[in-house]
Amino acid sequence: QVQLVESGGGLVQAGGSLRLSCAASVSISSINAMGWHRQAPGKQRELVATITRGGSVTYVDSVKGRFTISRDNAKNTVYLQMNSLKPEDTAVYYCYVINNQYLYYWGQGTQVTVSS
Repeated sequence: QVQLVESGGGLVQAGGSLRLSCAASVSISSINAMGWHRQAPGKQRELVATITRGGSVTYVDSVKGRFTISRDNAKNTVYLQMNSLKPEDTAVYYCYVINNQYLYYWGQGTQVTVSS
């Protein structure tokens, strides 16, 4: 069983920054992918960013140029640096991992609120 612990959410003014962290209970160097989903009230869950085993990164169009996903293999942790935040970024952000058997795990979520 993979455990994911997310942190770093909070309340920030528009234009500000936050960094989310996700600590995994397994070695992230051996998994297929990790990343972040988000879900705003009344809206469907959206894939925000992904980093693969080989280090390739992808982003949803709405965050390109503002968000950066990265990882620290020694700490088994993935990060999401969020800059130039907008009110429409307000959501619960969920860390996920796809392991080397293509099984999917997710964390408890962390709230990000951007004031207008």
